[in-house]
Amino acid sequence: MKKHDPASPDVRAQKGQLAKRVSILEAAADVFCREGFSGASIDEIAAEAGVSRQTVYNHYREKETLFMAVVQDIMDRTNGVLFSILATFPERADNLEEDLAAFAVRLNKNCICNQDAKFIQKLIATEGNRYPHLFQFWREQGPGKTDRALAALFARLAHRAPLEIDDFDLAARQFIALIKADLQMGGLFGEAPGEAELEESAGKAVRTFLRAYGRPTGEQKKSELEAQH
Repeated sequence: MKKHDPASPDVRAQKGQLAKRVSILEAAADVFCREGFSGASIDEIAAEAGVSRQTVYNHYREKETLFMAVVQDIMDRTNGVLFSILATFPERADNLEEDLAAFAVRLNKNCICNQDAKFIQKLIATEGNRYPHLFQFWREQGPGKTDRALAALFARLAHRAPLEIDDFDLAARQFIALIKADLQMGGLFGEAPGEAELEESAGKAVRTFLRAYGRPTGEQKKSELEAQH
């Protein structure tokens, strides 16, 4: 097989084109986040990327195509991190509350409260109503993927842990909603939660979740019966 010389003109040209695409995507993400989809201009994106207006059009044809590429790039990056965190989901019933809380902290810190997630949330808030079709694939590739993957993990865990869950998809959505609940207000004002806040929020969320879906053990049932008499 013929090897490509890294110093050849063709290879240098390919690297140059790739560098321009990356630069355009990064500049576009900054401009879209700052100005919104409707307020962003190709001229401004080109200026921030250090390329010509025509170069942007050569790579992405139109503003909507560029916007979709930006969102897809962010989702690819976010999903890579997300599925590495999902791989740490607890598999045993031992220390279930503690393990689920630690998992919730990791999920919030790396997937929900990071810059990419905040960027998407801001765009949805400002542009979602006017351009719903732009976010259709985001809903499918982002929250949709997360909920389906988490539902499957809870279904597997329910065979090993004292959980009573009739609808795993609903349980997954409720788990996500609970672990985000105490952090949303600060997020609206751009505040990043500290480690203590993340841990406290996760602990409360998991305790609430287990009160709803936890199946009482023998000792718990005995205590409940004694309390009733």
